[in-house]
Amino acid sequence: MENNAPAFENGEYVTFHVTTKDGKDVEMAVVDEFDIENRHYVVSSVVEDDTIKVDGQYIYRCHVKDDDFTVEPISDPKEFERVARAYSEM
Repeated sequence: MENNAPAFENGEYVTFHVTTKDGKDVEMAVVDEFDIENRHYVVSSVVEDDTIKVDGQYIYRCHVKDDDFTVEPISDPKEFERVARAYSEM
């Protein structure tokens, strides 16, 4: 993902992997991205059998550097509420 590039380009989604609390590797697709309070966030959905599931979305804090990015869960409940509320109002 490059400097706020759209998540959906040429029919393909940008994907990343997260590890669940029980150690399972899950592929996620970026379906949207946005900035709030000088921080970058991505909205993602689970990829299963090359299909993006539509029954849940997850918000992660995102750090972009050059042509690469990393995500991290939002551990502060107040920050998550602020970000989720702001995203739903967009």
